[in-house]
Amino acid sequence: MNPYIEILRPGNVIMAVIAIVLVAIIDHSISIPIILAMLTVFFEISAGNVINDYFDYKIDLINKPHRPIPSGRISPKTGRNYAYILFFLGTVCGFLISYINKDWTAFIIVLIADIILYIYARDLKSTPLIGNLTVGFMTGLCFAFGGYAINNPQIIATSWFLGFFAFIMTTAREITKDIEDMEGDKAEGARTFPILYGAKLSAAIAFALIIIDCALCPLLYFQHVFSIVYLAIMVVAVIIFLYSGLLILRNQDEKTAAKASKFLKIGILIAFIAFALGSF
Repeated sequence: MNPYIEILRPGNVIMAVIAIVLVAIIDHSISIPIILAMLTVFFEISAGNVINDYFDYKIDLINKPHRPIPSGRISPKTGRNYAYILFFLGTVCGFLISYINKDWTAFIIVLIADIILYIYARDLKSTPLIGNLTVGFMTGLCFAFGGYAINNPQIIATSWFLGFFAFIMTTAREITKDIEDMEGDKAEGARTFPILYGAKLSAAIAFALIIIDCALCPLLYFQHVFSIVYLAIMVVAVIIFLYSGLLILRNQDEKTAAKASKFLKIGILIAFIAFALGSF
């Protein structure tokens, strides 16, 4: 794969863009602001991934030496400038959304995202729990951003609920990934939650967050946001979520944490499918 595409982490970026697509599906609409919102999320999340790789260069030499910057396929300086260009493009798209809608909320969200993504990559990633919560918050914000792009009060309310769901589950997955990366993080002197307070407590917190999200899932059906189709598909996602949580709760070695993280990602994707199909 071309290193300039690989460094964007296309899979993660597509997952974020899907948040906007889902909000549009729920509203049963498509518009220029929605298309711009997809582009905004694409550029912003891509920028966040690239600037994260730039600041994580030394850690990735141990944890992920195959990535474009530690492998030498992209120089650190080029990676940093690439991130700046992506941030600029995302900000421009956010400005155009607000200009079209005559409401500057979407643009303000993008500016906040620019700041948070940069500070997270530079300072917060290794801050115990705060870094995990930041990633979860940014994931949830994608849904809320989609609501403001549509500029419909009812959709905005729904998008915040979906955003909260994504926030909780993403935070659980980020904690699980920190358990997976403990060896490299220790070598670099990082102060992640699992390193400071232990993998067992971290796994317990991740499992608790998973339980909270699973308990919230039926509310979207009982509040008549989604149809029975949503509930049926969501059962599969909940089973995968609980299985992932039990995996990491029982064993916190690197291999198990990687497996649990992978299953959580699959569960989130199935949940997205439930959101989409359940809106009809």
